[in-house]
Amino acid sequence: MSQDLSLHQRRRPPTEEELQGIPWLGLLQPSERERAMAALLVGDARAGDYVCRVGRPVTYWFGVVEGLLKMSSDNAQGQTMTFTGVPPGGWFGEGTALKREPYRYNIQALRRSTVAGLPIDTFHWLLDHSIGFNRFVMNQLNERLGQFIAAREIDRMNNPDVRVARSLASLFNPVLYPGVGEVLRITQQELAYLVGLSRQRVNEALSALEAQGTIRVEYGGLRVLDLASLRSSVIPS
Repeated sequence: MSQDLSLHQRRRPPTEEELQGIPWLGLLQPSERERAMAALLVGDARAGDYVCRVGRPVTYWFGVVEGLLKMSSDNAQGQTMTFTGVPPGGWFGEGTALKREPYRYNIQALRRSTVAGLPIDTFHWLLDHSIGFNRFVMNQLNERLGQFIAAREIDRMNNPDVRVARSLASLFNPVLYPGVGEVLRITQQELAYLVGLSRQRVNEALSALEAQGTIRVEYGGLRVLDLASLRSSVIPS
């Protein structure tokens, strides 16, 4: 029966361990944190589940506790454009939540993921009452702007190796995705979905980056050895 329930219907209170994975809770005053914790819910998304869909009204501000999501949109020709991935620790949609406007993008789980949601009214209450929360949201907006400027640059790159390098670097942003650390749990197929290349071509790019000493491919993921080089990667053809 649970397999037939929507992600919205599978909401539940977060566990103590899940609460510890929410980066902005520690920035709140005790009364603010108590209110936020009472309102927070989590859902266990299956691969392919949509967390947000284009045109739907915003009801929560979302974050990834565990797993991997992708942000994308479909153009007039029916082609899907992927903007970014959202790994653990990442919270997204603050601009949409601030304006209370319908979503302009889709957010979909690439694998089984635990997604937290803060109700939109609690989000705005914290904006009105918490300096720590305001600073967190402002930092998010600032980093997000830089991320999407970089994404536009990546879209114009013809070198697939550089596309993979820069896309990987964006997933290791310590401000937007503090839960990642030095190892990103991602498969080559998942990375291919995010970058817009074939799995085989992603494999070649990862091999080139590993030969440079920028990353190390490990079981179940990737370890960054030199983030600065990954961000400024220019790989000869």
